[in-house]
Amino acid sequence: MAQILIVEDEIFVASELEAILLDQGHEIAGIAPDLATAQALAEVKVPDVALVDLNLRDGLTGPEVGRLLCERAVTVVFLTANPRLLGEGVAGAVGVLTKPTDDQVVAETIDFALARRAGATPTPPAALRLFA
Repeated sequence: MAQILIVEDEIFVASELEAILLDQGHEIAGIAPDLATAQALAEVKVPDVALVDLNLRDGLTGPEVGRLLCERAVTVVFLTANPRLLGEGVAGAVGVLTKPTDDQVVAETIDFALARRAGATPTPPAALRLFA
């Protein structure tokens, strides 16, 4: 079981991700709709993995959220409808999934991120674009 932070401002998307992760047996460290909330939640309970959207309630702050979380040793996976906005990626982040995606892809991506966090070299899900 892992602590997962969901950084997403669309409540229906965040709720769906929460349901998928809870079904997978994980705990939710929180749901953050913006940079300030993500920072506050990460200070209270440092998550193992964060799923981070790019466009949040306070604008295009997802990449900054990702950088800050990576600096705290959180394993970051971006989940966005606009993956091109990430260019070659964010240093320290695992990669990006393109929305919309399905429950199985999200679950496989979390499994991959946790295995990689533990030092394993698993095969990434086909839908996950890894960063260099």
